[in-house]
Amino acid sequence: MTPVVQLYWLRVALGITAGAISALLAALFFDINSVDTLINSITIALLIYFVTYYILRGFYKSKIEKQSKILSTAIGMYFFSWITFFVLIYTVFLKALGII
Repeated sequence: MTPVVQLYWLRVALGITAGAISALLAALFFDINSVDTLINSITIALLIYFVTYYILRGFYKSKIEKQSKILSTAIGMYFFSWITFFVLIYTVFLKALGII
């Protein structure tokens, strides 16, 4: 697998992980009727994306020629997988807590 393909699938896995983390935090600590829940969850996803970007930049710096490619590779799939798993896991958590 090329480094770009590895980075792609790593971003997808990180999106799923970020979705689970933000759903757990949203279900336990945020108000279900507030728009702030979604905004806080997006902020968590962005925070995870940028923290992992700086970690992955050090790892892939010598393997990928164009440094901007490290930031932009699979950004769409990261957020698509994040929103999919956020909604799925958030719904499961709310059902388990008896809120819905």
